Amino acid sequence: MTAYFARIGYSGRFDPTLKTLNDIVRAHVRTIPFENLDVILGRPIELSPDALARKLVDGERGGYCFEQNGLLLLVLASLGFRVTPLGARVRIGRPRDAVPSRTHLLVRVDLEGEAWLVDVGIGAFSLASAIRLDTPDEQQTPHEPRRIIREGSRLFHQALVGSTWQDVYEFTLEEMPLVDRELANWYTSTHPESHFRHNLMAARALDDGGRVTLLNREFTIRQRSGEAESRCLDTPQELLLTLARHFGLHFEPGTEFPCPGLDWPPG
Repeated sequence: MTAYFARIGYSGRFDPTLKTLNDIVRAHVRTIPFENLDVILGRPIELSPDALARKLVDGERGGYCFEQNGLLLLVLASLGFRVTPLGARVRIGRPRDAVPSRTHLLVRVDLEGEAWLVDVGIGAFSLASAIRLDTPDEQQTPHEPRRIIREGSRLFHQALVGSTWQDVYEFTLEEMPLVDRELANWYTSTHPESHFRHNLMAARALDDGGRVTLLNREFTIRQRSGEAESRCLDTPQELLLTLARHFGLHFEPGTEFPCPGLDWPPG
């Protein structure tokens, strides 16, 4: 795990405490970007421990939930944390009457008699600290306030965006073993209707509570206050420069991403 901690710039304690958990999670989301570029490039997404380390640590790349939270599961377990992988249905931008597929991985951490949720793989809503699972109260994080509310058998993770609570995902505390993660990962990365096949995405948390995000050609810098500035990238060269400068993602000059969402202007 030495290489992982060097990758995220972490030099703190390693005892399984809440402070250690929060410090590792915050360092992770500031350093390892959320991204789906290998999906766009048609490369397989592998979930073995060696593959995760090779890509996210040694290769200084990012990934999406199965990679990000899969790696975090391994790290926390190695430090003695009691961790459980959970599955969820992402609800960002979806109405309540929609039924999304169960294709998201998050992590439950049981610590000193309390249950916590950590999630470094939900893009622009990735958590920079753990939040309690057993309370509906508003919880402060280094970024947006969060809460977890229960409706019947379902739990909803919500973020306060402006003055509105928005659903991030729903879940039921059902464990998501590796066999289920492998199946969901295969669907997410290869199915023709998967939104990861149609849109280029990247996101990274900033030290000051802000975020940088990229959705196709739209690059956004968002402050912790919610203020945001966006601009549209005009060329493939500008995309490569933005990926390198703001997300630490380096590709060979001339790399092209065959993505329907990248509708480049003629020129």
